[in-house]
This record gives sequence, C-alpha cells and structure tokens, in this order.
Amino acid sequence: MYNVKSKVATEFIDDGEILESLEYAKQNKNNKKLINEILEKAKEFKGLSHREAAVLLECELDEENEKIYKLAKEIKQKFYGNRIVMFAPLYLSNYCVNGCTYCPYHHKNKHITRKKLTQEEIEREVIALQDLGHKRLALEAGEDPVNNPLEYVLESIKTIYSIKHKNGAIRRVNVNIAATTVENYRKLKEAEIGTYILFQETYHKKTYEELHPTGPKHDYAYHTEAMDRAMEGGIDDVGLGVLYGLNMYRYDFVGLLMHAEHLEAAMGVGPHTISVPRIRPADDINPDEFTNAISDEIFAKIVAVLRITVPYTGLIVSTRESQKTREKVLELGVSQISGGSSTSVGGYAEKEKEEENSAQFDVSDTRTLDEIVNWLLEKGHIPSFCTACYREGRTGDRFMQLVKSGQIANCCQPNALMTLKEYLEDYASEDTKKKGEEVIKNEIPNIPNEKVKKIVIENLENLNEGKRDFRF
Repeated sequence: MYNVKSKVATEFIDDGEILESLEYAKQNKNNKKLINEILEKAKEFKGLSHREAAVLLECELDEENEKIYKLAKEIKQKFYGNRIVMFAPLYLSNYCVNGCTYCPYHHKNKHITRKKLTQEEIEREVIALQDLGHKRLALEAGEDPVNNPLEYVLESIKTIYSIKHKNGAIRRVNVNIAATTVENYRKLKEAEIGTYILFQETYHKKTYEELHPTGPKHDYAYHTEAMDRAMEGGIDDVGLGVLYGLNMYRYDFVGLLMHAEHLEAAMGVGPHTISVPRIRPADDINPDEFTNAISDEIFAKIVAVLRITVPYTGLIVSTRESQKTREKVLELGVSQISGGSSTSVGGYAEKEKEEENSAQFDVSDTRTLDEIVNWLLEKGHIPSFCTACYREGRTGDRFMQLVKSGQIANCCQPNALMTLKEYLEDYASEDTKKKGEEVIKNEIPNIPNEKVKKIVIENLENLNEGKRDFRF
C-alpha cells in the first residue's frame, strides 16, 4: 500500500499508485479545465503532486502545452534567474562488481580498460581540472569493495580538497557512489562532501532487477532506500535521477516525483538536485537494444514539467546531451550543467589512447569549458562557479527555506558574478573575457540590495588586483 512516509521502498514507491496515476493522467490528458486548474495551482510556486505532474506530462493540447513551457520559463527565472552552475565529473575507478546491462563497467565486460587512479594521478587530474577553471566536481566510481572501498574514496576527497595550484581550488566535491550504510554516509559527511548523488536508473522493480541481474545493486530496496540512510547519516543535500531509455519514461517520471515527495515527508527536505540523463552509446552497450528511448521533444517536456513540479530543486543536464538539446532545456528549467567533461578514468591530465577505453559513456557536447562559458554568455546566461551555500552551511532545509522565500537570490546573483569574474581573470580566452566583462557590467545594476551591490563592486575590483574567493 502507498505510504509516502514509509521507510519501505515498495510502499513509498508503490507500483499500484504509479499505475493509477498514469491511468488518471491518460484519462485527463485533454481535460482542459483540469489542466488549467493545475497550472493555476503551479503559479503559486509551491509545486505539484506526482499525479498532477503526470497530467501535465500527458497533455496533448497545443495551447495548454504552450502554457506549460511558458510557466516553466517563468519559474526558472524567478528562482534561478539566468545563472547556470558549472561542474565536471571526475572518474576515480571503473572497477565494478555489478552486472548492470546498460553500463560498460559491468563486471563481465572484458574489453574495457580497467583503471583506478592513485592519489598522485588524482592530483594530476585535479590540477588539470583547476587549470580549466573548475571549482566543483562530481566524484564517480564503480562499486567494488576490494578496489574501491570507502576508505579509498575518503582519501581521494581529502587529496582533492588539499590541492591548490596557481589560483585554482576545488571548493565542492559532490559524490556519486553506490548505496552504502548510515555509518559510511556519516564518514562522507565528515569528509565535507557537497551533494550525495545516486541515480535510481528505473523505479519499476521488476525491470530494475532484470537490468541489475548480479551484484549488490540487484537489491532494489537497499538501493531505493539509500537516500533515507544518507540523510540519517547527516548528509543534507541529496541528488536523484533516473536513466531515461531503460524503462517507460512516464512510469519513471512519476516514481521520481514520488521519491522526492517521500524525502520531503519522511526526512523533512526534498532532493537538492534531480538529474535527467538519457542512455548513450558506450563500450559493449548499444542504446538501440533499449526500446524505451525518448525523443528530444519528450525530453524537453520532462524538464519543463519537473521545473513546475519541484520549483526549488536544481535540475542537472550533462554532456550526454548535445549543444542543441542543452540550449533548449536551459530555457525550460535546467540550472546546472557539466562542461569540458571526460567520462574516462584519468581523462583530464592525459587524453586516452585510441586502443584504450575506460569511458562510462560517449559525450555528445565535446566543447571545451571555455567554449561552453562563451556560448552561455552569448545566450544571455551567467556561468556560475559558486560553491558558497555549501561552504556557508546553507544546506538541506536551511537552503530550501531561503529558496522558497526568494532570499537565496541575494546570495546567488552576487556569487555568480564574482566567481565568473574569477574565471575570466584566470582562465578565459580573450573573446570570452570580453563577453563576460560586458555581462557583469550589465548585471550589477540588477542586484536589488544596495549594500550588497556596493560590496560586489568592491570585490570585483579586488579580483582585478589578484585577490580571490569572495562570497556571500
């Protein structure tokens, strides 16, 4: 039976409730009156239920769909402005004991090159990332208790935070590793991680078990209940996601929102971020074998309805997506993107040889970080390298309260401008610097608080003189 507050996976992600929600959405997909009532409720900026969101996703009425996209853009602007937070993944190891059928790291794959970075190699990777201008990383590693024990991850985090090269520093390390125990989550919290990220892949239990035939990840309940344990271990910020293309997208869309509702109801705060990856080609993996692929149009609508449904949650799209697709979804609600990414183990310090292949998936957007920053500036966005909230303790429910009240903008806009200025001074090409300086100049008058505006102007001058790391 469905119970949003239950700690049992099959009760807060109840198959019957999902199927009933999908049937309700199907029956009401052309119910203009209901759809407009849902949109009116969404205009209060307090979010929607999973069932209401399912109706919007299913809607076939052109006029109402236009309203959905328009509202998504308004909500994006209200809570996130034109800021886009930048990050990069860092792959530590692709050793893995799981048998996931959609991932080249699966333990039966004998032609992928297995790698695990030493601490010295991690240092080289981090310096290479710092030289690109990155301040925020997402740590990735396969599940292997022998090759990738938690102690290795903790040591790696310590190494990453310790490296200061020229003006470079990684100020926030988010972690994407396998489901683990409350005790281990406490250790990750003590290591000062940012967000703990774990994708569900699919919420359909039978499909999940078929896609994960062997290894610890086969345990649906242990995996699905991981975020509860992470929060019990003191991690305030968690990131959800499904891998679109593995299962029917409507089912996973509703399951994802039910998971978000569960965290809010049972743990007091919903997810900090939601990622929207789609399956991509990779070694030993052919996406065509997965028959549930979604079109660009459906993908864009998923992003738009997510933005309306969970207005306070950051939405992430990676370099899995093309420049064209990313451009579209940035307008509709995405607030974080990766840039200049490598999905190979050790792929930043040294380009991988052709005969080697340690990548988790093929990258669609292969542009450099500077090219992406330049493009964002051209499109009217503010690339942000800000990590201030995490470092100032604005996490979990404290962060959400600031977002819901609109107060977070008093920090975000100034921090975005100051971290962009850092990037321009230390890493940008001449053309990117020129565009960035113009954006900063035009954005300063938009800071509503006069006191804050004055401090920002002073700090921008200090950044010109070589000082670094200012934040609100």
